[in-house]
Amino acid sequence: MFPPPGRRLRLRIARRSRHVWLSRSLWNRRVVFIVGSVAAALAAVGFALAATWTLEVLGRLLRAFPWAAFVLAPLGLALVSWLSRRYFRGAEGSGIPQTIAALGHPDAGLRARLLSLRIAFGKIGLTLLGLLSGASIGREGPTVQVAASIMYSLDRFSPFPHESMKRGLILAGGAAGIAAAFNAPLAGVVFAIEEMSRSFSQRTSGIVITAVIIAGIVSYGLLGNYAYFGRTAATLDFASGWKAVVLCGTLGGLFGGAFSRTLIAASRSVEGPFARFRRTRPVVFAALCGLAIAILGYASEGTIYGTGYAETKRVLQEGGGVPLTFGILKLLATVVSYVTGIPGGIFSPSLAIGAGLGQDIAALLAPAPVGAVAVIGMVAYFSGVVQAPITAFVIVAEMTRDADMALPLMAASIIAYGFSRLICPQPVYKALSKAFRPSRAATPPLAS
Repeated sequence: MFPPPGRRLRLRIARRSRHVWLSRSLWNRRVVFIVGSVAAALAAVGFALAATWTLEVLGRLLRAFPWAAFVLAPLGLALVSWLSRRYFRGAEGSGIPQTIAALGHPDAGLRARLLSLRIAFGKIGLTLLGLLSGASIGREGPTVQVAASIMYSLDRFSPFPHESMKRGLILAGGAAGIAAAFNAPLAGVVFAIEEMSRSFSQRTSGIVITAVIIAGIVSYGLLGNYAYFGRTAATLDFASGWKAVVLCGTLGGLFGGAFSRTLIAASRSVEGPFARFRRTRPVVFAALCGLAIAILGYASEGTIYGTGYAETKRVLQEGGGVPLTFGILKLLATVVSYVTGIPGGIFSPSLAIGAGLGQDIAALLAPAPVGAVAVIGMVAYFSGVVQAPITAFVIVAEMTRDADMALPLMAASIIAYGFSRLICPQPVYKALSKAFRPSRAATPPLAS
Protein backbone atom coordinates (compact mmCIF):
# COMPACT_ATOMS: atom_id res chain seq x y z
CA MET A 1 0.00 0.00 0.00
CA PHE A 2 1.40 3.41 -1.03
CA PRO A 3 1.73 6.22 1.52
CA PRO A 4 -0.57 9.23 1.06
CA PRO A 5 0.64 12.03 -1.29
CA GLY A 6 1.47 14.40 1.55
CA ARG A 7 3.69 11.85 3.24
CA ARG A 8 5.43 10.98 -0.08
CA LEU A 9 6.23 14.66 -0.54
CA ARG A 10 7.66 14.89 2.98
CA LEU A 11 9.78 11.80 2.36
CA ARG A 12 11.18 13.25 -0.88
CA ILE A 13 11.97 16.53 0.88
CA ALA A 14 13.67 14.67 3.72
CA ARG A 15 15.78 12.57 1.33
CA ARG A 16 16.69 15.67 -0.68
CA SER A 17 17.62 17.57 2.49
CA ARG A 18 19.87 14.76 3.68
CA HIS A 19 21.57 14.73 0.29
CA VAL A 20 22.07 18.50 0.25
CA TRP A 21 23.16 18.97 3.85
CA LEU A 22 24.77 15.66 4.81
CA SER A 23 26.51 14.60 1.59
CA ARG A 24 30.27 14.49 2.16
CA SER A 25 31.06 14.92 -1.56
CA LEU A 26 28.86 18.01 -1.83
CA TRP A 27 30.45 19.62 1.23
CA ASN A 28 33.88 18.78 -0.10
CA ARG A 29 33.09 20.58 -3.36
CA ARG A 30 31.62 23.55 -1.47
CA VAL A 31 34.69 23.95 0.70
CA VAL A 32 37.02 23.62 -2.29
CA PHE A 33 34.92 26.14 -4.23
CA ILE A 34 34.99 28.69 -1.39
CA VAL A 35 38.73 28.28 -0.90
CA GLY A 36 39.27 28.63 -4.65
CA SER A 37 37.12 31.76 -4.83
CA VAL A 38 39.09 33.34 -2.00
CA ALA A 39 42.36 32.34 -3.68
CA ALA A 40 41.21 33.86 -7.00
CA ALA A 41 40.25 37.09 -5.26
CA LEU A 42 43.54 37.23 -3.35
CA ALA A 43 45.43 36.70 -6.60
CA ALA A 44 43.48 39.54 -8.24
CA VAL A 45 44.08 41.94 -5.34
CA GLY A 46 47.75 40.97 -5.08
CA PHE A 47 48.14 41.40 -8.83
CA ALA A 48 46.60 44.88 -8.59
CA LEU A 49 48.91 45.94 -5.76
CA ALA A 50 51.95 44.53 -7.55
CA ALA A 51 51.02 46.36 -10.76
CA THR A 52 50.66 49.64 -8.87
CA TRP A 53 54.07 49.18 -7.25
CA THR A 54 55.64 48.24 -10.59
CA LEU A 55 54.35 51.39 -12.27
CA GLU A 56 55.60 53.50 -9.36
CA VAL A 57 59.07 52.00 -9.81
CA LEU A 58 58.93 52.70 -13.56
CA GLY A 59 57.81 56.27 -12.93
CA ARG A 60 60.64 56.97 -10.50
CA LEU A 61 63.16 55.44 -12.88
CA LEU A 62 62.00 57.49 -15.87
CA ARG A 63 61.89 60.71 -13.86
CA ALA A 64 65.49 60.15 -12.82
CA PHE A 65 66.67 58.90 -16.23
CA PRO A 66 64.26 59.95 -19.02
CA TRP A 67 66.41 58.25 -21.65
CA ALA A 68 66.07 54.87 -19.89
CA ALA A 69 62.91 54.04 -21.85
CA PHE A 70 64.97 53.68 -25.03
CA VAL A 71 66.89 50.85 -23.34
CA LEU A 72 64.28 49.42 -21.01
CA ALA A 73 61.41 49.06 -23.50
CA PRO A 74 63.27 47.20 -26.29
CA LEU A 75 65.16 44.87 -23.95
CA GLY A 76 62.18 44.32 -21.65
CA LEU A 77 59.70 43.50 -24.40
CA ALA A 78 62.21 41.21 -26.09
CA LEU A 79 62.69 39.33 -22.81
CA VAL A 80 58.93 39.03 -22.19
CA SER A 81 58.40 37.79 -25.75
CA TRP A 82 61.11 35.13 -25.38
CA LEU A 83 59.91 33.95 -21.96
CA SER A 84 56.27 33.72 -23.04
CA ARG A 85 57.12 31.65 -26.11
CA ARG A 86 59.71 29.49 -24.38
CA TYR A 87 57.97 28.70 -21.09
CA PHE A 88 54.40 30.01 -21.04
CA ARG A 89 52.63 29.21 -24.29
CA GLY A 90 48.98 30.16 -23.86
CA ALA A 91 49.73 33.16 -21.64
CA GLU A 92 50.17 35.64 -24.51
CA GLY A 93 47.78 38.52 -25.06
CA SER A 94 44.81 39.56 -22.98
CA GLY A 95 43.72 36.27 -21.45
CA ILE A 96 40.03 36.83 -22.09
CA PRO A 97 40.12 35.16 -25.56
CA GLN A 98 41.75 32.11 -23.97
CA THR A 99 39.06 31.98 -21.31
CA ILE A 100 36.30 32.25 -23.92
CA ALA A 101 37.95 29.51 -25.99
CA ALA A 102 38.11 27.24 -22.93
CA LEU A 103 34.44 27.91 -22.23
CA GLY A 104 33.45 26.99 -25.77
CA HIS A 105 35.23 23.61 -25.91
CA PRO A 106 34.94 20.78 -23.38
CA ASP A 107 38.27 19.24 -24.47
CA ALA A 108 40.34 18.80 -21.30
CA GLY A 109 43.64 19.06 -23.18
CA LEU A 110 42.74 22.44 -24.66
CA ARG A 111 41.61 23.77 -21.30
CA ALA A 112 44.80 22.53 -19.63
CA ARG A 113 46.89 24.44 -22.20
CA LEU A 114 44.96 27.68 -21.61
CA LEU A 115 43.92 27.49 -17.95
CA SER A 116 46.42 26.14 -15.44
CA LEU A 117 48.27 27.29 -12.36
CA ARG A 118 51.47 27.45 -14.43
CA ILE A 119 49.76 29.79 -16.90
CA ALA A 120 48.40 31.89 -14.02
CA PHE A 121 51.88 32.26 -12.52
CA GLY A 122 53.40 33.16 -15.88
CA LYS A 123 50.60 35.57 -16.73
CA ILE A 124 51.14 37.61 -13.58
CA GLY A 125 54.93 37.66 -13.79
CA LEU A 126 55.14 38.47 -17.49
CA THR A 127 52.47 41.17 -17.33
CA LEU A 128 54.33 42.86 -14.49
CA LEU A 129 57.56 42.63 -16.46
CA GLY A 130 55.79 44.15 -19.48
CA LEU A 131 54.52 47.02 -17.34
CA LEU A 132 58.01 47.60 -15.96
CA SER A 133 59.25 47.75 -19.56
CA GLY A 134 56.80 50.54 -20.38
CA ALA A 135 54.35 48.56 -22.53
CA SER A 136 50.87 50.06 -22.85
CA ILE A 137 48.99 47.13 -21.34
CA GLY A 138 46.54 46.47 -18.51
CA ARG A 139 46.17 43.84 -15.82
CA GLU A 140 42.38 43.31 -15.86
CA GLY A 141 42.24 40.96 -18.87
CA PRO A 142 45.13 38.88 -17.49
CA THR A 143 43.32 38.81 -14.13
CA VAL A 144 40.39 37.08 -15.84
CA GLN A 145 42.63 34.28 -17.13
CA VAL A 146 44.46 34.03 -13.80
CA ALA A 147 41.25 33.75 -11.77
CA ALA A 148 39.67 31.36 -14.29
CA SER A 149 42.81 29.20 -14.15
CA ILE A 150 42.65 29.04 -10.37
CA MET A 151 38.94 28.18 -10.35
CA TYR A 152 39.24 25.57 -13.11
CA SER A 153 42.10 23.92 -11.22
CA LEU A 154 39.64 23.12 -8.41
CA ASP A 155 38.36 20.21 -10.44
CA ARG A 156 41.52 18.24 -9.73
CA PHE A 157 40.97 18.53 -5.96
CA SER A 158 37.26 17.70 -5.97
CA PRO A 159 35.90 16.63 -9.38
CA PHE A 160 32.76 18.46 -10.45
CA PRO A 161 30.53 15.89 -12.17
CA HIS A 162 28.76 17.93 -14.85
CA GLU A 163 30.16 19.84 -17.83
CA SER A 164 27.92 22.80 -16.98
CA MET A 165 29.56 22.98 -13.55
CA LYS A 166 33.04 22.90 -15.08
CA ARG A 167 32.03 25.76 -17.40
CA GLY A 168 30.56 27.46 -14.37
CA LEU A 169 33.93 27.34 -12.62
CA ILE A 170 35.60 29.06 -15.59
CA LEU A 171 32.85 31.67 -15.81
CA ALA A 172 32.94 32.21 -12.06
CA GLY A 173 36.70 32.73 -12.13
CA GLY A 174 36.46 35.28 -14.92
CA ALA A 175 33.64 37.17 -13.21
CA ALA A 176 35.39 37.10 -9.84
CA GLY A 177 38.57 38.39 -11.49
CA ILE A 178 36.77 41.42 -12.95
CA ALA A 179 34.90 42.05 -9.70
CA ALA A 180 38.07 42.03 -7.61
CA ALA A 181 40.21 43.87 -10.18
CA PHE A 182 37.82 46.83 -10.44
CA ASN A 183 36.13 46.46 -7.02
CA ALA A 184 32.93 46.29 -9.08
CA PRO A 185 30.86 43.16 -8.29
CA LEU A 186 27.96 44.00 -10.60
CA ALA A 187 30.39 44.51 -13.48
CA GLY A 188 31.76 41.01 -12.89
CA VAL A 189 28.33 39.41 -13.27
CA VAL A 190 27.39 41.49 -16.33
CA PHE A 191 30.75 40.79 -17.95
CA ALA A 192 30.28 37.04 -17.49
CA ILE A 193 26.84 37.19 -19.11
CA GLU A 194 27.40 39.64 -21.95
CA GLU A 195 31.00 39.11 -22.97
CA MET A 196 32.25 35.70 -21.89
CA SER A 197 29.27 33.37 -22.03
CA ARG A 198 26.40 34.99 -23.96
CA SER A 199 24.22 32.49 -22.08
CA PHE A 200 23.44 31.88 -18.43
CA SER A 201 21.97 28.64 -17.07
CA GLN A 202 20.36 28.34 -13.66
CA ARG A 203 23.15 26.06 -12.45
CA THR A 204 25.87 28.40 -13.72
CA SER A 205 24.31 31.58 -12.36
CA GLY A 206 24.53 30.43 -8.74
CA ILE A 207 28.22 29.51 -9.10
CA VAL A 208 29.09 32.84 -10.75
CA ILE A 209 27.18 35.02 -8.30
CA THR A 210 28.61 33.18 -5.28
CA ALA A 211 32.17 33.60 -6.58
CA VAL A 212 31.58 37.30 -7.27
CA ILE A 213 30.20 37.84 -3.75
CA ILE A 214 33.22 36.12 -2.21
CA ALA A 215 35.60 38.12 -4.44
CA GLY A 216 33.81 41.33 -3.48
CA ILE A 217 34.10 40.54 0.22
CA VAL A 218 37.82 39.78 -0.08
CA SER A 219 38.47 42.94 -2.12
CA TYR A 220 36.43 45.06 0.29
CA GLY A 221 38.19 43.57 3.31
CA LEU A 222 41.68 44.21 1.92
CA LEU A 223 41.25 47.47 -0.01
CA GLY A 224 38.08 49.01 1.42
CA ASN A 225 34.99 50.22 -0.42
CA TYR A 226 36.86 52.43 -2.85
CA ALA A 227 35.89 53.70 -6.31
CA TYR A 228 38.47 52.62 -8.91
CA PHE A 229 38.98 56.15 -10.26
CA GLY A 230 37.66 57.93 -7.17
CA ARG A 231 34.20 59.39 -6.84
CA THR A 232 33.40 62.03 -9.42
CA ALA A 233 30.76 64.73 -9.24
CA ALA A 234 30.82 65.31 -12.98
CA THR A 235 27.57 66.54 -14.51
CA LEU A 236 26.42 67.92 -17.85
CA ASP A 237 23.53 70.19 -18.68
CA PHE A 238 21.27 69.20 -21.54
CA ALA A 239 22.58 71.86 -23.96
CA SER A 240 26.17 70.63 -23.96
CA GLY A 241 25.40 67.13 -22.77
CA TRP A 242 23.70 65.82 -25.90
CA LYS A 243 26.54 67.14 -28.08
CA ALA A 244 29.11 65.36 -25.91
CA VAL A 245 27.13 62.12 -25.98
CA VAL A 246 26.79 62.16 -29.77
CA LEU A 247 30.40 63.17 -30.44
CA CYS A 248 31.91 60.76 -27.91
CA GLY A 249 29.62 57.94 -28.99
CA THR A 250 30.43 58.44 -32.66
CA LEU A 251 34.19 58.93 -32.35
CA GLY A 252 34.55 56.37 -29.58
CA GLY A 253 32.74 53.78 -31.67
CA LEU A 254 34.74 54.51 -34.81
CA PHE A 255 38.13 54.58 -33.07
CA GLY A 256 37.25 51.58 -30.90
CA GLY A 257 36.08 49.58 -33.91
CA ALA A 258 39.22 50.48 -35.84
CA PHE A 259 41.38 49.43 -32.88
CA SER A 260 39.62 46.07 -32.58
CA ARG A 261 39.77 45.45 -36.31
CA THR A 262 43.51 46.15 -36.23
CA LEU A 263 44.07 43.59 -33.46
CA ILE A 264 41.98 40.98 -35.26
CA ALA A 265 43.79 41.58 -38.55
CA ALA A 266 47.18 41.34 -36.82
CA SER A 267 46.24 38.03 -35.20
CA ARG A 268 45.17 36.51 -38.52
CA SER A 269 47.82 37.95 -40.83
CA VAL A 270 50.18 35.26 -42.13
CA GLU A 271 51.22 36.69 -45.50
CA GLY A 272 53.50 39.57 -46.42
CA PRO A 273 56.98 40.61 -45.23
CA PHE A 274 55.67 42.23 -42.04
CA ALA A 275 53.78 39.12 -40.91
CA ARG A 276 56.65 36.80 -41.86
CA PHE A 277 59.19 38.89 -39.94
CA ARG A 278 56.95 38.97 -36.88
CA ARG A 279 56.44 35.19 -37.06
CA THR A 280 60.03 34.17 -37.75
CA ARG A 281 61.84 36.76 -35.58
CA PRO A 282 59.38 37.44 -32.74
CA VAL A 283 61.97 38.53 -30.18
CA VAL A 284 63.65 41.01 -32.55
CA PHE A 285 60.22 42.22 -33.59
CA ALA A 286 59.28 42.80 -29.92
CA ALA A 287 62.48 44.79 -29.39
CA LEU A 288 61.67 47.04 -32.35
CA CYS A 289 58.16 47.53 -31.00
CA GLY A 290 59.71 48.49 -27.67
CA LEU A 291 61.76 51.15 -29.45
CA ALA A 292 58.58 52.47 -31.07
CA ILE A 293 56.89 52.64 -27.65
CA ALA A 294 59.85 54.62 -26.27
CA ILE A 295 59.51 57.10 -29.15
CA LEU A 296 55.76 57.45 -28.51
CA GLY A 297 56.53 57.89 -24.81
CA TYR A 298 58.93 60.73 -25.58
CA ALA A 299 56.34 62.39 -27.82
CA SER A 300 53.65 62.06 -25.12
CA GLU A 301 55.83 63.46 -22.30
CA GLY A 302 55.97 60.01 -20.71
CA THR A 303 52.20 59.57 -20.35
CA ILE A 304 51.56 56.52 -22.55
CA TYR A 305 53.47 53.95 -20.51
CA GLY A 306 51.66 51.29 -18.50
CA THR A 307 47.96 51.01 -17.77
CA GLY A 308 47.12 54.71 -18.07
CA TYR A 309 45.39 54.64 -14.67
CA ALA A 310 47.17 57.69 -13.25
CA GLU A 311 46.58 59.75 -16.40
CA THR A 312 42.90 58.80 -16.52
CA LYS A 313 42.40 59.72 -12.87
CA ARG A 314 44.15 63.04 -13.48
CA VAL A 315 41.78 63.87 -16.35
CA LEU A 316 38.71 62.93 -14.31
CA GLN A 317 39.72 64.58 -11.04
CA GLU A 318 41.68 67.61 -12.29
CA GLY A 319 40.06 68.22 -15.66
CA GLY A 320 43.26 67.70 -17.66
CA GLY A 321 46.93 67.34 -16.92
CA VAL A 322 47.84 65.28 -20.00
CA PRO A 323 48.71 66.45 -23.54
CA LEU A 324 45.87 66.81 -26.03
CA THR A 325 47.64 64.16 -28.12
CA PHE A 326 47.50 61.67 -25.26
CA GLY A 327 44.46 59.73 -26.53
CA ILE A 328 45.85 59.11 -30.02
CA LEU A 329 49.39 58.35 -28.84
CA LYS A 330 48.07 55.98 -26.17
CA LEU A 331 46.02 54.19 -28.84
CA LEU A 332 49.10 53.77 -31.05
CA ALA A 333 51.22 52.57 -28.12
CA THR A 334 48.56 50.00 -27.18
CA VAL A 335 48.42 48.65 -30.75
CA VAL A 336 52.21 48.41 -30.88
CA SER A 337 52.28 46.64 -27.51
CA TYR A 338 49.72 44.09 -28.62
CA VAL A 339 51.19 43.13 -31.95
CA THR A 340 54.23 41.86 -30.03
CA GLY A 341 52.04 39.14 -28.50
CA ILE A 342 53.24 39.78 -24.94
CA PRO A 343 50.83 39.12 -22.06
CA GLY A 344 48.68 42.13 -21.16
CA GLY A 345 45.13 43.42 -21.29
CA ILE A 346 43.27 46.22 -23.05
CA PHE A 347 40.79 47.24 -20.33
CA SER A 348 42.77 49.98 -18.60
CA PRO A 349 44.48 51.30 -21.76
CA SER A 350 41.08 51.52 -23.47
CA LEU A 351 39.64 53.53 -20.59
CA ALA A 352 42.68 55.82 -20.71
CA ILE A 353 42.32 56.29 -24.48
CA GLY A 354 38.64 57.10 -24.01
CA ALA A 355 39.45 59.65 -21.32
CA GLY A 356 42.00 61.26 -23.63
CA LEU A 357 39.50 61.45 -26.49
CA GLY A 358 36.92 62.88 -24.09
CA GLN A 359 39.37 65.56 -22.99
CA ASP A 360 39.86 66.58 -26.64
CA ILE A 361 36.12 66.67 -27.29
CA ALA A 362 35.59 68.77 -24.15
CA ALA A 363 38.01 71.33 -25.60
CA LEU A 364 35.77 71.58 -28.66
CA LEU A 365 32.66 71.98 -26.50
CA ALA A 366 34.13 74.48 -24.03
CA PRO A 367 33.02 75.37 -21.40
CA ALA A 368 31.78 71.77 -20.99
CA PRO A 369 33.35 70.17 -17.86
CA VAL A 370 36.33 68.05 -18.90
CA GLY A 371 35.77 65.36 -16.26
CA ALA A 372 32.18 64.74 -17.35
CA VAL A 373 33.01 64.51 -21.04
CA ALA A 374 36.01 62.30 -20.27
CA VAL A 375 33.76 59.80 -18.46
CA ILE A 376 31.49 59.69 -21.51
CA GLY A 377 34.54 59.23 -23.74
CA MET A 378 35.69 56.32 -21.57
CA VAL A 379 32.43 54.40 -21.84
CA ALA A 380 32.10 55.19 -25.56
CA TYR A 381 35.57 54.04 -26.57
CA PHE A 382 35.47 50.98 -24.32
CA SER A 383 32.07 50.00 -25.73
CA GLY A 384 33.47 50.49 -29.23
CA VAL A 385 36.39 48.17 -28.48
CA VAL A 386 34.64 45.28 -26.71
CA GLN A 387 31.19 45.74 -28.33
CA ALA A 388 29.52 44.94 -25.01
CA PRO A 389 27.56 48.14 -24.29
CA ILE A 390 25.98 47.02 -21.01
CA THR A 391 29.30 45.82 -19.61
CA ALA A 392 30.97 49.09 -20.64
CA PHE A 393 28.29 51.19 -18.97
CA VAL A 394 28.24 49.15 -15.76
CA ILE A 395 32.04 49.05 -15.40
CA VAL A 396 32.50 52.80 -15.87
CA ALA A 397 29.49 53.64 -13.69
CA GLU A 398 30.78 51.44 -10.84
CA MET A 399 34.33 52.78 -11.17
CA THR A 400 33.26 56.43 -10.91
CA ARG A 401 30.18 56.06 -8.62
CA ASP A 402 28.45 58.97 -10.38
CA ALA A 403 24.71 58.28 -10.56
CA ASP A 404 23.95 61.63 -12.25
CA MET A 405 25.76 60.48 -15.42
CA ALA A 406 23.83 57.23 -15.86
CA LEU A 407 21.68 58.26 -18.83
CA PRO A 408 24.49 59.98 -20.82
CA LEU A 409 26.74 56.96 -20.23
CA MET A 410 24.10 54.51 -21.43
CA ALA A 411 23.32 56.58 -24.51
CA ALA A 412 26.99 57.02 -25.46
CA SER A 413 27.65 53.30 -24.97
CA ILE A 414 24.81 52.31 -27.31
CA ILE A 415 25.82 54.85 -29.98
CA ALA A 416 29.44 53.70 -29.85
CA TYR A 417 28.38 50.07 -30.16
CA GLY A 418 26.42 50.86 -33.33
CA PHE A 419 29.28 52.74 -34.99
CA SER A 420 31.85 50.15 -33.94
CA ARG A 421 29.85 47.41 -35.66
CA LEU A 422 30.17 49.33 -38.91
CA ILE A 423 33.97 49.10 -38.70
CA CYS A 424 34.39 45.74 -36.97
CA PRO A 425 31.43 43.37 -37.46
CA GLN A 426 32.67 40.82 -34.91
CA PRO A 427 33.42 41.43 -31.19
CA VAL A 428 37.16 41.48 -30.64
CA TYR A 429 37.37 38.89 -27.86
CA LYS A 430 35.16 36.42 -29.71
CA ALA A 431 37.22 36.85 -32.89
CA LEU A 432 40.54 36.46 -31.08
CA SER A 433 39.32 33.39 -29.19
CA LYS A 434 39.06 31.47 -32.50
CA ALA A 435 42.84 31.38 -32.74
CA PHE A 436 42.98 29.25 -29.57
CA ARG A 437 40.46 26.63 -30.70
CA PRO A 438 41.67 23.13 -31.61
CA SER A 439 41.86 23.68 -35.36
CA ARG A 440 44.45 26.43 -34.85
CA ALA A 441 45.86 25.56 -31.45
CA ALA A 442 49.23 24.75 -32.95
CA THR A 443 49.78 28.34 -34.08
CA PRO A 444 49.01 30.69 -31.20
CA PRO A 445 48.24 34.28 -32.21
CA LEU A 446 50.63 37.16 -31.79
CA ALA A 447 47.94 39.64 -30.78
CA SER A 448 45.13 38.82 -28.42
